[in-house]
Amino acid sequence: MNSTPKAVVIFSGGQDSTTCLFQAIQEFGVENVEVVTFQYGQRHAIELEKAAWIAKDLGVKQTLIDTSVIKAITSNAMMEEREIKQEGNTPNTFVDGRNALFLLYTAIYAKGQGIQTIFTGVCETDFSGYPDCRDVFVKSMNVTLNLAMDYNFNIRTPLMYLTKKQTWALADKLGAFDYIRQYTHTCYLGVEGGCHTCPSCVLREKGLNEYLSEKTSGQKNV
Repeated sequence: MNSTPKAVVIFSGGQDSTTCLFQAIQEFGVENVEVVTFQYGQRHAIELEKAAWIAKDLGVKQTLIDTSVIKAITSNAMMEEREIKQEGNTPNTFVDGRNALFLLYTAIYAKGQGIQTIFTGVCETDFSGYPDCRDVFVKSMNVTLNLAMDYNFNIRTPLMYLTKKQTWALADKLGAFDYIRQYTHTCYLGVEGGCHTCPSCVLREKGLNEYLSEKTSGQKNV
């Protein structure tokens, strides 16, 4: 076991995981933080390119794990060129088992590195209804992984109960607001700077506009 506590962040290069990365760096120090990024067959390479660039820019070790075998057993609009739309309680961008897979593989890697703390940017407040973003799922997965590997993992979800507006506020508090606004990628359609219409872009921009409006209003009242 390493004497210096370390952390690993499940990292996509998006707003949420980059916010978690900045929080992990603040708590553990940049030299004690790593990121794990997954190539799961996402239909746009820009997500992986952004993640690699940010990890290099911030000076954190990145490990890329290929889980694209999942494409052989499930289908969705995140991995295939098709229209994004709502199907029942969730959009068709939901990838069955993705976060369970991410947490499992990250935990396997973390144990091998002597790391106990895993950060993930999942949230059940402003979200698309994905069942594997809920707190009850993450807590159950934490217990399962601890039992499966006889190891004391601590899965951290700092954004779990934050709205997108509050996530922007946290980024600002961490001194990362401009960085995250400029360099992260969230768009489901793979458009640089965002398409402004997909569910992910709509959530991101709504939260940003709400935060900027509140911040501007607060400055005027000072």
